[in-house]
Amino acid sequence: MNGLTHIDSQGNARMVDVGGKAATARRAVATGRIRMSPAALTAIRDGNAPKGDVLAAARIAGIMAAKKTGHLIPLCHPLALDAVTVEFALEDDGVRATASASLTGRTGIEMEAMTAASIALLTIYDMAKALDKAMVIEGVRLLAKSGGKSGEWTAPE
Repeated sequence: MNGLTHIDSQGNARMVDVGGKAATARRAVATGRIRMSPAALTAIRDGNAPKGDVLAAARIAGIMAAKKTGHLIPLCHPLALDAVTVEFALEDDGVRATASASLTGRTGIEMEAMTAASIALLTIYDMAKALDKAMVIEGVRLLAKSGGKSGEWTAPE
């Protein structure tokens, strides 16, 4: 045994067998932000972006992405999600996205929350790039997770 869960004894990539694990309630929260010009931020806040309601589109994109995570990330299990939320906070120089995903299952849900936050931010970029091509996506990370063998975890401040 090499200690790596996604590598077999011959060094080949493998999907972890979670069949024998107990199903537990699991939840993960991820965040990230996109920095932008004052003009782009004002257009998003006021609903005047050229492509329409940026945050509504980004919310739907984030939720859809969480549902497709198992198809996007190699060796990631496709999961039957119970809930996904994507919320936005307007900041002085950009927009923060916070995504939450939950289920009762046998494997973690961190990747679904992080995928939701990432794709929501990419959608904001796509919807507002006519206003600011220099936007910067940054700080995508896991904030917290619960459930499973490792239990509760919260990111350090």
